[in-house]
Amino acid sequence: MIRFGTGGWRAIIGDDFCKENICRVAQGICDYMASENKTELPVMIGYDRRFLSDSAARWVAEVLCANGIAVRFMHRSAPTPLVMFIVKHDKLHFGIEITASHNPSDYNGIKLIVEEGRDASVECTQALEGFIERAEVRSMPFDRAVEAGLISFLKTPFNDFLDSIINQLDMNVIRNAGMRILFDPMHGSGTYPLMTLLYTARCTVDLMHSNKDAYFGGSMPAPGLHQLASLRRHVVDEHYDLGIAVDGDGDRIGIIDRNGSYIEANQILVMLYYYLHEYRGWKGPVVRNLATTHMLDAVASSFGEECFEVPVGFKYISAKLDEKDAVLGGESSGGLTVRGHIYGKDSIYAAMLFVEMLCALGKSASEIWQELTDKYGSFVMAEDNLHFAPEDKPRIVQTVMVEKKIPFFENETVTRVSYEDGCKIYFESGAFVICRFSGTEPLLRIFAEATDRPRAVALIEAVKAMIL
Repeated sequence: MIRFGTGGWRAIIGDDFCKENICRVAQGICDYMASENKTELPVMIGYDRRFLSDSAARWVAEVLCANGIAVRFMHRSAPTPLVMFIVKHDKLHFGIEITASHNPSDYNGIKLIVEEGRDASVECTQALEGFIERAEVRSMPFDRAVEAGLISFLKTPFNDFLDSIINQLDMNVIRNAGMRILFDPMHGSGTYPLMTLLYTARCTVDLMHSNKDAYFGGSMPAPGLHQLASLRRHVVDEHYDLGIAVDGDGDRIGIIDRNGSYIEANQILVMLYYYLHEYRGWKGPVVRNLATTHMLDAVASSFGEECFEVPVGFKYISAKLDEKDAVLGGESSGGLTVRGHIYGKDSIYAAMLFVEMLCALGKSASEIWQELTDKYGSFVMAEDNLHFAPEDKPRIVQTVMVEKKIPFFENETVTRVSYEDGCKIYFESGAFVICRFSGTEPLLRIFAEATDRPRAVALIEAVKAMIL
C-alpha cells in the first residue's frame, strides 16, 4: 500500500522504494492526470542527490512518456523549490521531485507538485493513491523518449528562479556589508543556487560538505542543532559572520550565528516576520502550523495583525498565506515562504532574506533575538520523538485520539484541547504541548513550548509517561 504523507510518498530504499513501486506511482500520476484532463502540458521532473534519485527520475519519465505525457528534465540534481518555481512560472499543471527531503539516508520518495507550484492537496493525494492501487504500468526506454521529442532538457533551469529572488532582495545593502559566510549544503542539491546568489551579492563564501554523498556524511540531512556541530565549530574558530545550512533537497534552513549560537527555525520565523513588517513595511498577518512558536502570535498582536494556526503540512500554510495575503508562513521544522514567492518551502530565498536582514540592521542574529526576547518575553521550544512498532500504533491512537486521555500537568492549567491534527493542549500560562504522528516516518512527534526549557521538557515527559 503506497500512501502519501505531509511531504509526499517516502519509503525505505530497496524495501518499498524500488523500481516496481516507483513506476506504479508514476503510472498512478498519469492516470490521475488523465482523469483531470490535464495531460496536454509537460511535467517538470527534478531529483535530489540521494541514492537512486537520478535513476528513479528516469523511470518516472519513461512511464510518463509511454502514456504520451511530455517531460521536462535536467542534466543535474535540483532542489525542490526550483521545481516548484518552474511549475508556477511556466504555468504547468504538475511537477515531480524525487526526494525524501530531510529523512535518513536509507529513505527516498516522490513529491507531487501541482498548479501554481503548490504541494498536492490531501484530496489530490487520496485520489492518486486509488489510481496507484489500480495502475497497469506502461513504460518506454528513456533514450527512445528523447528521440521522439517527449523529453526535453532545460539548458538554463536556474536563471528565472535566481532572477526572481534577486528582484525581491536589497542586493546593495548586502554588497556593502562584506559578509564572510560558511555554507553547508549537507551534501544536498541546494549548493549551486545559494552559492550563486551569495557571490552575486559580493559575499565571501566558503563551502563544506558540498560533495555528493548518499550517506550524508553519516548524519541526517536536516539542519538541526546536532547535525550542525561541525559548522558551529568552524564558524567560531575561523571567525565567520554567519553559518548557513540547508537540508538535502534545499527547502529547510538552519543558521549559526557568529558566536556559535544555533538559530532555530522558530527564531528565524519571528525575526524575518518582524523585519519584513517593521523595516520593509510589509503589512499583513502571519501563518504558522500548530507545532510552531506562539511568539509569532505575540509579535503579530503587537502590530495589530493576526497569526493564523493551521495543521502540519506546508500545503495548509501556503493556502492560508494566499487566502489572507499574509507576509510570511512557516513551520518549526525549518521551512518558510514569503508573500510573492513560491507556495512551498524555500531555504534559498529564506537564507538570502536573513542575510539581508543582518546587513540592513547591522546586528548579529543573537543581538536581534535578544532585543525581541526583551520585548516579547521568553518562548522556548523542546521536542522529542517516540519510535514505535507498527503494532503499537492502534493502542496509541486509542489512548490519545479516541479515549482522549491527557496527563496531569503540574503547575499548569489546561484551557483547551484541539484534535485538529494530533492532540494539542493549550495552557493558561501560554505554554502548549502537542503530539502527532509523523507523516513520513514511524514516529510520534512531541513538541512543547514554555517560558524556559525545563518547563517545556516537563510537559513532554508527562505526555510520554501517559503513552508509554
